Amino acid sequence: MLFDVRTYTCKPGFIARHLALYKEKGLAPQSRILGAPFAFMTTETGDVNQYVHIWLYQDAADRERRRTALWADPEWLAYVAESGKLGALEKQENRLMKPTDFCMPGR
Repeated sequence: MLFDVRTYTCKPGFIARHLALYKEKGLAPQSRILGAPFAFMTTETGDVNQYVHIWLYQDAADRERRRTALWADPEWLAYVAESGKLGALEKQENRLMKPTDFCMPGR
């Protein structure tokens, strides 16, 4: 099991517009190819311009296969173009993480 933990930081004042655009145009193609996100969360405390989403994969090969398909999908590419025009994103951080043997999700 591999978790892709992705933290995005939006420019101040843009997070609501960015998330609305994602909900309207990005969520469907991404979920169709990657599966439903394990989590998609906004910040309650700390940097309120950040959000985190987590995707679950069997392993690195599964992640690579699905993400390659995502970046070949016209609907996803159209969303990415619209997101770029909006100009909301300031920073992105990704971490690939594995659960410990003593705290596996779903157990």
